[in-house]
Amino acid sequence: MLYYPEPLAKLISELQKLPSIGPKTAQRIAMHILRMKDEDTKRLGQLISDVKDHIVYCSICGGIADRDPCHICDDVKRDHKTICVVEETDDIIAIEKAGIFKGVYHVLMGALSPLEGINPEDLRINELFERINSQEVNEIVIATNPNAQGQATAIYLSRKIKPMGIKVTQLAYGLPIGSDIEYADEVTLGKAIEGRREI
Repeated sequence: MLYYPEPLAKLISELQKLPSIGPKTAQRIAMHILRMKDEDTKRLGQLISDVKDHIVYCSICGGIADRDPCHICDDVKRDHKTICVVEETDDIIAIEKAGIFKGVYHVLMGALSPLEGINPEDLRINELFERINSQEVNEIVIATNPNAQGQATAIYLSRKIKPMGIKVTQLAYGLPIGSDIEYADEVTLGKAIEGRREI
């Protein structure tokens, strides 16, 4: 068994906490950092610190931004009567890259999953209803992931919102079932937004 000097062992241990980073990958990254120039490692450390210090969650949509409200919620050219509901902030970035959607967003911070103990009160669903009740909304576009949890969330939201007289649509299924929106290419995502349907 290999034994690393304590600072390197601690770095490897921390890197393993990142998503999709196993022991071997963590070791390779740590060894790469060790070989980097001093100014590059200092810059990397500073950038990580800056992200934690300067990135905030928008008080309106819940997306990540460097200011509050975010540039999308603050943009008067956007259609504020059309709200696209997504599970995570990464989904906003993916949809924005498609360049089709001109409305605003609402991030739920997850999807319903009663088996995992994630219920409506655990998500930003109340904040969505506060937005609906405080402003004129013509359409809610539900852009949850095309998997069991995403579909359950879409159905739940549709049943709660439709009685309010608001049009509820869902992305068209051009997206692969069981995958996440953030991994879809721009063309597929753009077509899914254009082909959204009422639910």
